[in-house]
Amino acid sequence: MFNLIPQIKPLLLRAILHFSFFIVFYIFLPIYLKANAINFSFWHLFFFYVTNTAILGYFFRTFLRESCAANYRKEQIEERLNLLRNQISLESGINTSLKTKIMRYQQLKNIVEDINKTLDLNSVAEGLVSVAFSLIGNNKGVCALYLIDERTQRLVLYKSKKQDKDIVIKAKEGDIFDLWVLRHAQPLLIEDIKKDFRFDPERLKKEELRPFLSLISSCLLSDHKFIGILRLDNPIPQFYSQDDLRFLVKICELGAVALDNSELFEKTQELAIHDSLTSFFNKGYFIERLKEEMSRALRRETQLSVLMIDIDFFKKYNDKFGHIAGDIVLKKLSGIICEYLKDTRSIICRFGGEEFCVALINLDKKRALELAGGLCRRIAQEKLILRRQETNITVSIGVAAFPLDAADPVEVIQRADKALYAAKNRGRNQVCCA
Repeated sequence: MFNLIPQIKPLLLRAILHFSFFIVFYIFLPIYLKANAINFSFWHLFFFYVTNTAILGYFFRTFLRESCAANYRKEQIEERLNLLRNQISLESGINTSLKTKIMRYQQLKNIVEDINKTLDLNSVAEGLVSVAFSLIGNNKGVCALYLIDERTQRLVLYKSKKQDKDIVIKAKEGDIFDLWVLRHAQPLLIEDIKKDFRFDPERLKKEELRPFLSLISSCLLSDHKFIGILRLDNPIPQFYSQDDLRFLVKICELGAVALDNSELFEKTQELAIHDSLTSFFNKGYFIERLKEEMSRALRRETQLSVLMIDIDFFKKYNDKFGHIAGDIVLKKLSGIICEYLKDTRSIICRFGGEEFCVALINLDKKRALELAGGLCRRIAQEKLILRRQETNITVSIGVAAFPLDAADPVEVIQRADKALYAAKNRGRNQVCCA
C-alpha cells in the first residue's frame, strides 16, 4: 500500500493544478475582461471558451489515460503484494514446521539419555509413552504401548497415556490396526479410518473400537526381533501427519533397543535369584526375603513358619536311573509343591541339591505342621515313571516357627533342618517339628 503513494501523488498534484487553472482562466479571467475590456464582445468570449474547452478536453483525456495506467499499475502492485503475502505465509508455515522439527529432534538427545538412565523395563516403557504422547500427540487422544508376550507371541497392553482418564482401552491384545502393523511389520498412518480403503468398514463396525478417527503406529524392532508396537490415536481426523509418523519411527528405533536391553536385564535378574531347574528362588535371595518377612512379622506381632523338605533316598534315583532322572524328580516335586501351596502366602526356594525350604507367611506352627503333613502325603501319592518303571517320591519335612523357636533367619532354618534330620532318623516320609 505504501508503495502506491509515490505514484499517486503526482496525479493528485496535476489534478489540483488543472482545477486551479480552470477556475482562474475560465471563470475569473472572462469576468475580469468583460468588466474592463471595451472591445471584448460575445464572439470573443465564445471563441475563448470553445478554444479552451478543446484544450481542457485534451488535458482531461490525458488525465484519464494516466489515471487508468495508474490503476493498472496499482492492480499489478496489489497482485504482487498478494503473491508476496501468500509466499510469506507459506514460508512462515514452513519456518514454523522446521522449528517444530528442530525442537523435536533436539529432544531425541534427551530421549536417549532418559531411557538409557535405567534398565528397568517399567521406567523405560513409561518414558517412551510419555515422550510420544507429549511431543507427537500434544497430550491429546491416546498413546498405547503393546509388548509381545514371549510365551503366547501375542500383543499385550503394557503402558498407556490418555487425555480423558475415563477412556477404557478394551483391546488388551490390540485391535485390527495393531494386528495390521504386527503382520506387515511397517509403520501405519491413517488420516481418517472412515476413508481408508485398507480396512473393511463393515469389519470396523463389528470391532469394539474407542471413538477415534486418525491414527499413527510403528513397530518396535531390535535386531530383527519384534518387541512390540507404539501407537497414538485421536478422535479428530487428519490430526497426525507424515512428519509425525517419521518422528514416531525414530522414537521407536531408539526405544526398541532400550526395551530389548531392559527385558534382557530383567531376565538376567530373574536368573540371578531363581534356580534354573525348578524356577524356585535360590538360597541367597530366600534368606534376604526371610529377613524382610521376619521384620514385618515382628512389627505386626504375627508368626512365620519354615519347612525344610528333603527327598528320601534321592541318590537311589540318580544311581538307578541316571542324573537326568534326578532332574525329572526335582522338577516333578517342585510342581507338586507349587500346586499344593498355591493358596498360601509362601516363599519357596531350592536350598541345595535335593533340599527345599519354604517360608509360610502368617502361619503358626500348629497350622504349618498340618500343612506339612498334607504335603508329605500328597507327594507320596504321586506316581512317577522313570525308564518305563513306575515309582514314587517320598519326602521328610522339618518344621520350625518364628519367633517361637528362633530369633533370626539362620537360626530358624537350622532348627527346621534339625527337625528334618529327626524325621529321617525316625524312618523318613514323615514330619517332625523343632
